[in-house]
Amino acid sequence: MPNHQHWQRPLSAMPAAMPVVVLIAALLAGCGGGGGGSSTAPTSNIQPSTLPQQPGAPSFTGNTALDGYNWINYRRAQLGLSVLARNGQVDAAAQGHSDYLRLNNTVTHEQTAGAPGFTGVNLADRLSAAGYGLTGGYAIGEVISATPNTSGFYQAEELITAVYHRFVMFEPVFKEVGTGATTAAGNYTYFTADLTARNGLGAGIGAGRLVNYPANNQTDVPTSFSSDTESPDPVPDQNVVGYPISVHADSGRGGGGVVVRSFTVAPRGGNALSARLLSSATDSRTTASAAAIIPLAPLRAATVYDVSFDGTVGGVATTRTWSFTTTR
Repeated sequence: MPNHQHWQRPLSAMPAAMPVVVLIAALLAGCGGGGGGSSTAPTSNIQPSTLPQQPGAPSFTGNTALDGYNWINYRRAQLGLSVLARNGQVDAAAQGHSDYLRLNNTVTHEQTAGAPGFTGVNLADRLSAAGYGLTGGYAIGEVISATPNTSGFYQAEELITAVYHRFVMFEPVFKEVGTGATTAAGNYTYFTADLTARNGLGAGIGAGRLVNYPANNQTDVPTSFSSDTESPDPVPDQNVVGYPISVHADSGRGGGGVVVRSFTVAPRGGNALSARLLSSATDSRTTASAAAIIPLAPLRAATVYDVSFDGTVGGVATTRTWSFTTTR
């Protein structure tokens, strides 16, 4: 029963004008537990035993927090994003929050003063308590995973699959990350990743530029996603849909973010699939610096898919085409 949540607050690098973007979501599946509610939706088809065998993947250590950190950077590097430095103070904030979730049998981004393991009401408070001061323009984000699986690779990959969480994890302007994990009875494991930038945002990918996921020529891409397991539900009128496809630009740079004119996916040689578009113009929960399409039916196995994006990024006309192949 995976249960995932994310929270993001990227801010402008200019202290005089610091717009706030807040995203809150949860991924729920299975039969309840962990304080996260319940759903009858099936879990993801990700097979954690196969993840370490993917080309270029990090070596599995068995340390959930370390493996989660390594898997996040592995996927970011596939997109052409900067890898995130691991920060001990941010680690402490993330570990403290995972401990709080276990001690209180809950999944939440806000802690209650006086509850066991309390370290701060919100992420900014918890970072401050760990000695990580937020100065100047900054960006912070948090994703949480709670599943009966101790693999950090699995935890991170499940979070990436859930598209609202992916928007946080693939934000280009983050500089550092901290991860923490703790396991309760039955291997029920709480994993927290806190992503940060302070004293100005990271270099990102540059004005008018995009990265995409799945990456170009990526293989073994899952065919489906259980939409009902994510809250808010990105496709509220149905459950099993195709794997989400997304583009990501720098946050906090101004210029209008990502504007979509067309965004399509098709099996090679075939027609474009029916899909739900997530963009700031069509979906209030999608950050202005990203967009996604979710095919309304599962993808075919062992099939090459061609993707086309046309729009603007920060007011700059941008087109992009790429391909990926689904798992067998």
